[in-house]
Amino acid sequence: MEPAVRAALVKDHPLNGRAAFVTGASRGIGAAIAVALGAAGAKVALFAKTGEPHPKLPGTLYETAKAVEAAGGQALPIVGDLRDAESVAAAVDRAAAEFGGLDACVNNASALDLTGIGELSLKKFDLIAGVNLRGTFAAISAALPHLRESDHAHLLTVSPPLNTDPRWFSGGPYTATKYGMTIMTLGASETEPGVAANCLWPKTTIATAAVEFALGGQPMLDRSRKPEIVADAALAILSRDPESYTGNAVMVEDLLASIGVTDLDEYAVVPGTTDFQPDIYVD
Repeated sequence: MEPAVRAALVKDHPLNGRAAFVTGASRGIGAAIAVALGAAGAKVALFAKTGEPHPKLPGTLYETAKAVEAAGGQALPIVGDLRDAESVAAAVDRAAAEFGGLDACVNNASALDLTGIGELSLKKFDLIAGVNLRGTFAAISAALPHLRESDHAHLLTVSPPLNTDPRWFSGGPYTATKYGMTIMTLGASETEPGVAANCLWPKTTIATAAVEFALGGQPMLDRSRKPEIVADAALAILSRDPESYTGNAVMVEDLLASIGVTDLDEYAVVPGTTDFQPDIYVD
C-alpha cells in the first residue's frame, strides 16, 4: 500500500541521499519504515534475524530490501541478532562505511510478551529484555559516534509515552522494557546536543504478526491500522530540524494531525472501520 499522503512526505525529504539504520526490518512496522525511507530517497541499512523465510511469519530482510529499492532507495540488508552487541556494532559500522556516514537510527525491533511477573519464565524475560532493552541500548550506542558527525542526526524509537496508570503494570516485565526504551531515548535527548531523540507510538493496534499471534488473531487485525501509518509519522519526525524537535514521546495520530493529516481511513485494515482497538499504554 502506498498511502496518498506519502507523496507529500517524501518530496524534498531531508534524508534524501542520506543514510538510515533500521532494526527489526524484515516485517511489520520496521519494514514499512524502511520502505518509506526508500521512497524518500534514503540509503537504508536493514537489520533483523530473518534472512530466510520463517515457517510461521511473513517477510524476510531480503524481501524488504527489494521493496526499499523498488520505492527508490538503496538497501543494505544485514542479518544479525540484536542481542549480540558485537553484531550490532559491526552492522552499524558497516552501514556507515558503505553509505559514507549515518544520519538516522530507527529502533523498531521488539519482542512482545504480556505475561505478568510470577508467570513469565526467566527465559522469556531474558528474550524481551535482551531484544528491547539491551538491543536498543546496543543500537543507540553503536550509532551515536556516527550520528554526532551528521548535520541531520535522528534517533527514533518505537516505544510508548510513560503512562503510570497502574493498569498497564499487569504485563510488568514487558512494560518495564518498553518504558526503558523510551527512557533511554529521551535520556539521549538530554545528553546528545545536535542529535534529535524522539519516540513514536500508535493510538491503535497495528496489523503486525505480533498483534496477530500474541494479542488476538484476525479479529484484532480487523480493528487495527496498517504499519504504513507509523512509517508516515516516522517520515514526518525524521524530516524535522534536530535542534528544535527532540525529547518527545509522541502519538502517531497526533504527529500526523500536526502536519494536517486527519483523514486516516486509508490506513485502516478494513476500510470504514471506526471501532479501532486501542493500543496498550493508551488511555
